[in-house]
Amino acid sequence: MAKAVPLFSGSKGNSYFLGTATQGVLIDAGRSCKQIENALLTNSIDPRIIGAVFITHEHTDHCSAVKVLASRYNFKVYASQGTLEALERANRLDKRFETEVIENEVAVGDMLIKRIDTPHDAAESCCYSVTLADGKTATIATDMGYMTDDVRNAVAHSNFAVIESNHDVDMLKNGPYPFVLKKRILSKYGHLSNPDCAAELAGLVQSGTLRLMLGHLSEQNNTPSIALNTAVNELSKYGMNRGIDYTLDVAPVETNAKSVIF
Repeated sequence: MAKAVPLFSGSKGNSYFLGTATQGVLIDAGRSCKQIENALLTNSIDPRIIGAVFITHEHTDHCSAVKVLASRYNFKVYASQGTLEALERANRLDKRFETEVIENEVAVGDMLIKRIDTPHDAAESCCYSVTLADGKTATIATDMGYMTDDVRNAVAHSNFAVIESNHDVDMLKNGPYPFVLKKRILSKYGHLSNPDCAAELAGLVQSGTLRLMLGHLSEQNNTPSIALNTAVNELSKYGMNRGIDYTLDVAPVETNAKSVIF
């Protein structure tokens, strides 16, 4: 049975498990090794069933544990060429584990993982879609200034998707961040806002992506209730009701032993 487990999400760190009871992969490893181990065990996932770790980009909240985690379990690490080079420069890689550039897609066990490039202020960022042996697909799509056609198409062909809903625009503009950082977040290489995310959801539900999760919420510039209400209100304009026509949750900052069966 295919499941997605949001281990961590947000500015403190990001990591997701996608797989089954016997095999899986990690998308990002943005907390400490111990924290990720504990989160996996909390969700009854043996770290030894993980076949590889896929890193979206080199920002610390997505890769801080990769060196220790991959060394401890001999995980193979996949990322774009630009991301691997950035990880190497930051001393986050180690000869004790393998790394490989993912150009398009790669098989890990019975799973097929596809790379989709994203517009973000990183060396060569991407997101990933994971298709399991039963044909079910999940996509984790965060850290992007806007939704590209390629990302939109990948999500629209998924059974489950995490979509970035990073910030409330007014909270960000009126918040404590310096102007340069605000400008970066609002740019086309920054992060999706709540309205940006909400505007995508009706089309996704219409396409058949009925299990949705909001991810990478800013702790300074957003709240789960604001993000959720923005999305639900937008979907209601199209006559779509949460819990009836679709499911929608917010990925937790800290793991809460809740997985999504898709």
